[in-house]
Formats: sequence, structure tokens, C-alpha cells
Amino acid sequence: MTWRKRIFDLFFASLLVIILGPIILWLVFYIWRKQGGPLFYVAERMKGPNEPFNLLKFRTMSVVEDDQGVSGAHKASRVTPLGAKLRAKRLDEFPQLWNILRGDLSFVGPRPPLREYVERFPDLYTEVLKSRPGVTGLATIRFHKHEDRLLKRCKTPKQTDDVYCRICVPRKARLDLIYQRHQSTCYDFDLVFQTIGNLFRRER
Repeated sequence: MTWRKRIFDLFFASLLVIILGPIILWLVFYIWRKQGGPLFYVAERMKGPNEPFNLLKFRTMSVVEDDQGVSGAHKASRVTPLGAKLRAKRLDEFPQLWNILRGDLSFVGPRPPLREYVERFPDLYTEVLKSRPGVTGLATIRFHKHEDRLLKRCKTPKQTDDVYCRICVPRKARLDLIYQRHQSTCYDFDLVFQTIGNLFRRER
């Protein structure tokens, strides 16, 4: 990560913590009141081929002991009513401001992958993770809705894993590498504003 990108992340993450602090505290109280604890979903993700970190989100699913792989239709029944609302507006991702301040994430970059996929596709993720993972990015904007539709058709963990590995991983990686080649502060601003615009369109 370049020093310019790190300054960009620190400045805007700090600003958002100040602006959104009351909303985040209200969400903490509201989530605890509506669905109890745990409040946060903490999951291992990778910011480099051998660099794991704990990704933070507000919890949107019921808790199970052995939760593995990406989410397909086989996990849909575990999404809580409140969790569905948080996901629709991406409010569940507010805690990732902490990950940005720590340097685990950037605002813009590839979504941080699970360890199992980094180990299964080492050559691919060695290239993709030359960029610090982000909360949003080119692949998130261009492919997220299509990925969501594909995975919602998968009824078993095996189907989900097959579709994700065969279709989603390579397509998202191509977009992540396009971003990597063109990354700049102006491009990051553009992708952030596209993400915000998509959220408002989704709300309407």
C-alpha cells in the first residue's frame, strides 16, 4: 500500500468514525436489543498470501459452531430479519472502519478472501493480494449482484463451492487485477462514489 493510499484511508476512516459514531453506537444498542449477542461477526480473512486478520462486521446470521465457505442458498435461512435489513444497506460493514484504521483493509481494493481459497488458488491470490483488500472495489461494483444471484441458486455447500471456485473466483480476480493496474487516488474516489450511488439506487 502506498503512503498516499494509507493517508487517504486514515483521514476518511477517522472522519467517518466522528460523523457516524452516534449511528454506530445506536446500531450496537439496537442490534443487541433486537437479536441479542454476539453483536459482531468476526471472521478470518487474508490480506496477503500468509497474512490473516480478523474481519469485523455486525452479525447478520444466527450462530453455528462450524461455519465454513461462502454464503449460498444453504445459508439463507440463517440470515436474521434485522440482518437482512443491515445487509441491504451494507450497514453491517460499519465495523470495518476499525479494520481500515488498523491497516488490515483499505476503502478500495479486492474483497479479502477466505484462507481456504488463497490456499487453493495460490498463484492467483499472490497477484490479487498485492493490493490491500478493501471494503469496496471494482469487482464488488461490477460483479457482486451477479455473484449473489449465482450463489442464491446453490442449494448445497458443494454446489456453492463449485460455482464460487469455477465462476466467481476467476471473474473477480480479473476485475481486481484491472483495478490494480489503474489504481490511483482519483480512481478510488470514483469507485467509492459509485458504491454510494449503488446503495441509493438499491434503496429506491
